[in-house]
Amino acid sequence: MRSVKAVTASPTTLAPVPTAPGGLPLVGHAHHLIRTPLPFITSLRDHGSVVRIRLGPTPAYVVTDPVLTRTVLVTEAAHFAKGGKIFDVLRGVFGDGLATVADGDTHLRNRRLMQPMFNKAHIATRRTAMIDQARSMVGAWEEDQPLDVFSNMNDVTLAAFLVALFGTDFPANLQGEFTALMPPLMKEAIRQTVLPPWVTRLPLPANRAHNRRIARLRAVIDQAIDHRSSRPPSTPPANVHHPAEAAGCPHKAPTEHEQAGLFETLMAAEDQFTRQQLQDEAITLMNAAIETTATALAWTLYELTRHPDIEQRLRAELAAVCDGRPLRQEDLDQLPYARQVLQEAVRKYGPAWMVTRKATRDINLGGHRIPRGADVVWSPYLHQNDPAHFPEPATFDPDRWASGRAPSTRDSFFAFGDGRRKCIGENFAWVEMQIILATLLESWPRLRLVSRPPRAETAITIKPDKLAIAFGTS
Repeated sequence: MRSVKAVTASPTTLAPVPTAPGGLPLVGHAHHLIRTPLPFITSLRDHGSVVRIRLGPTPAYVVTDPVLTRTVLVTEAAHFAKGGKIFDVLRGVFGDGLATVADGDTHLRNRRLMQPMFNKAHIATRRTAMIDQARSMVGAWEEDQPLDVFSNMNDVTLAAFLVALFGTDFPANLQGEFTALMPPLMKEAIRQTVLPPWVTRLPLPANRAHNRRIARLRAVIDQAIDHRSSRPPSTPPANVHHPAEAAGCPHKAPTEHEQAGLFETLMAAEDQFTRQQLQDEAITLMNAAIETTATALAWTLYELTRHPDIEQRLRAELAAVCDGRPLRQEDLDQLPYARQVLQEAVRKYGPAWMVTRKATRDINLGGHRIPRGADVVWSPYLHQNDPAHFPEPATFDPDRWASGRAPSTRDSFFAFGDGRRKCIGENFAWVEMQIILATLLESWPRLRLVSRPPRAETAITIKPDKLAIAFGTS
């Protein structure tokens, strides 16, 4: 393992921060970040533990060693505030949601108010509704027909999340608008992150379209909030046929508490949130639900088409737990290998490839001077594909996560961040991914790749550019 120096405020000697090669006038390293982002970000590891790049004329300092990244996120987090160019851009989409709001009292207050939504006991009350929703959607796929897996994983994960967030009677037209709006918004956000700021301010068609999508997203979120607040929590929806009943499932229909949805927690505290704050938090939660979860599931399915031994081991675990009956919510805790498979997909493919913080003062990071106000970049993808911590990182090996394996593996895993800004929805994400993967395997005994192997494409997450899989029953 590479060794690094501690952070200090008054270093006696400082090494110069090496600058990545290949920068151009005006745009800096933006052309690399647009054309070859993953090879470029990975190549920085060869130049040092901290490497200087330029985003247009603005310098940024990329941390390539996970020990220093943990320093930035945990031990010296007070000196590295959540911010930087990527969060400035995302704030234009999310507003001041939990992921983008500045460090301080507001963030602490909002996180405490939202924490009950994401404790394990609360999430457990939504599992049955999510299983039913996933089963109804996955079961409706056409047998042996090529399926755009990433698009469909977006649809399924969003639908399952909306059932958990807003309740089982969420209008289909609003769900469809969310599905259409979020992917292009996130793709444009990453483009604006790596381009010089003056480009994003020009009245270009792409910039205008981005602003229109943001306005429409907020209008749709407003409708979702109004829909939820117009129904008393104790009133079941009229004329809604529950998916479990449609499928002849022996499980009982959801209780009134399950019907309400996680967002009920925020609605109950609405005197502490303005309407815009409710919008901001809902948008933030939905993006996290779509981007990370759908991407991980799409890559997981691709890896299963490449590793039939892993697929069969997953199916054997599911069969042993369910014993021929449909999946139930209490089964999820008995599927450890499914969790390992998902964690390895998240490890190998990111999900995020560039995240930023902002230095709040001049500071020595690993023997290098970081000036006050500078953007500090860290990359889960870079760390999670570092051969010093993950031997043979290109190999898909779920047993990396088996009990008793080397702690270095876990110490270099940053998919959900770390420290006081660690993703509040991590527990929910694992539950949702396990539900969808298990439901899909339960519904379809066979899957095969019918497109060329996908190439990694960067947006906020790292997604497959083209991935078609056919699902069959025999």
